Amino acid sequence: MTRPAFKTALLTLTILASQAQAAEFSLSSPDIRDGGTLAEAQVANSFGCSGQNISPALQWSNVPEGTKSFAVSLYDPDAPTGSGFWHWVMFNIPADVTALPAGISPESGAPGSAIQSRADAGYPGFLGACPPEGQTHSYVFTVTALDTDKLDLDSSASGALIGFMTNAHALARASISVRYGR
Repeated sequence: MTRPAFKTALLTLTILASQAQAAEFSLSSPDIRDGGTLAEAQVANSFGCSGQNISPALQWSNVPEGTKSFAVSLYDPDAPTGSGFWHWVMFNIPADVTALPAGISPESGAPGSAIQSRADAGYPGFLGACPPEGQTHSYVFTVTALDTDKLDLDSSASGALIGFMTNAHALARASISVRYGR
């Protein structure tokens, strides 16, 4: 191999290696699987459903540079409302937090100064899946890396308002989409 060809090959390998190391922001969970079906643990125990209403454990990795906080949400785009349904929204999660345990409630489990909003359920906290009988819906868990320490909102904020604010400050998003029917 000639010296110029060797230098070109070395430069190409260096570029490919750096691209491989720049992994994408990602979301994972031991409780749910992208493309999978929700277990009864993540099904509501209200609105005619009799699940356990337990939020899943979530972990995220490859956090983008400049992240100052996170927001986590659960959204059902198939809800028969004309605008979907926000099942869970938590924001102002500190930047050093990269995981949430299962079973977060309004009373416990939210890290630091994180706030859980009332979203569309009308009360703060997680509301599991509960589509109308005979229907299967999609449920999208999303973590958003934000460029601000804090969204100036409280627990009465709607999912739509929090969505607007997170979109204005989003650095990156990672999601897991699941389905559930009854």
